[in-house]
Amino acid sequence: MSSNLVHIPKKASPILVKQAKLFADLPMQLIEDFQQEFQLTEWHKGDYIPSRILNERFFVMLDGQLELKQSNPDTGKEITVDMLYAGDCLDLMVLLDDQPHEVIISPLSTIKLLSVSLTTMRNWLWHYPEFNKQFMPYLAQKMREKEQQTTNLALHDITTRLSRIILQHINKIKFYTGLKGEEHQYHLVNGLNDETLARMVGSVRQVVNKQLQHWKTKGILTKKRNQLIINDLEALEKEAQYTQSLSNASTLKSLPNKSQ
Repeated sequence: MSSNLVHIPKKASPILVKQAKLFADLPMQLIEDFQQEFQLTEWHKGDYIPSRILNERFFVMLDGQLELKQSNPDTGKEITVDMLYAGDCLDLMVLLDDQPHEVIISPLSTIKLLSVSLTTMRNWLWHYPEFNKQFMPYLAQKMREKEQQTTNLALHDITTRLSRIILQHINKIKFYTGLKGEEHQYHLVNGLNDETLARMVGSVRQVVNKQLQHWKTKGILTKKRNQLIINDLEALEKEAQYTQSLSNASTLKSLPNKSQ
């Protein structure tokens, strides 16, 4: 496992800053002012990223997939704290309370990030109302995600929890080559193997694998290494018992809550 962080030796351009959802709608003059403070950083799968870096710099992901984990040193059990994608930020808690956050930072792919000092990021929030207006909805979104994660663990069985996790992290296949009229029926979840899914739903790999194999025999999904292809989206929605559509899967339809 690599012990070095890879920093691309150049400042981030205004175009790159504008690619980040958190800054996209800011006035161009403000983006140009901000970009002078940003560095462009790249992490790779397997890199060791010390958590203390979160007390030094604020990161915004431009590309890739990253898992934040915590573990029990006595049992070795791990749980996923958050799964981050392009547009997400590391680390909101440290930004707000300036306290250490002991997490395992685990890139699941090559990741490109914008980074800026925490002090500068806080100054922007305090002194630029336009930026604060962009930041608050993202903060609220992450709080809602944490609430949903907690209620799923406390109130729902493994079938419901797992189906909800898959739907939340679904991405449409970009390289679909089948019939155009059937394209909407096929969806892809990349980078989430059985162990990762188990950490996300608070279970163990064997239980997750058993449920996935069950869905596979019913034709709901096709399971490959680190990849799930969803063949029957409606069936998976019913398993999830959702009463409203997911914010990051706009093709999903709202379904009435299934009786317990």
